[in-house]
Amino acid sequence: MKVHAAEIVISAVSKKQYPKSALAEVALAGRSNVGKSSFINTLIDRKKLARTSSKPGRTQTINFYLIENKFHFVDLPGYGYAKVSKQERAKWGEMIDEYFANRKQLQAVVSLIDMRHDPSEGDIQMYDFLKYYNFPVIVVATKADKAAKNKREQQISRIKEILDFDENDRFVVFSTVTKEGKEEAWKAIEEFI
Repeated sequence: MKVHAAEIVISAVSKKQYPKSALAEVALAGRSNVGKSSFINTLIDRKKLARTSSKPGRTQTINFYLIENKFHFVDLPGYGYAKVSKQERAKWGEMIDEYFANRKQLQAVVSLIDMRHDPSEGDIQMYDFLKYYNFPVIVVATKADKAAKNKREQQISRIKEILDFDENDRFVVFSTVTKEGKEEAWKAIEEFI
């Protein structure tokens, strides 16, 4: 998809602030610093629509981005960041739970996982949660440009094994640097919008 129009609609902390819209939504979930904002920016060919940071834990709200006036990307707060208080992490968890429980517009979830490492406990819990509630999932293995080429297939197999990956879901190897997986990611997303 070639994106000509993209804008942030709102940064919400509760369902009262969600956009009053019937447009389809594709949520992005992943641990802090996995590259959710960079993923959005790469897909829409913008450098700074979604704010990126070298410091994990910057996304502390649910950010709704209107894409082509057709659908919303919904950037959820990252999980697993140790340098925020337990209270703050609990608040983010409640925010995410409230979103999943109340959003009929949600069509699919992009679950981003750092390809260089085994899925974290949070990655596994998120995938299990999404499968339990029957959300369609697109697993995106980020930072592919930093993963050793000779171990790539082995790492993909390992990620799938650890997640107990459902072959009905999509799996995309992705790099914001080389743009690998961009077309494949769009193809997977377009099935749900």
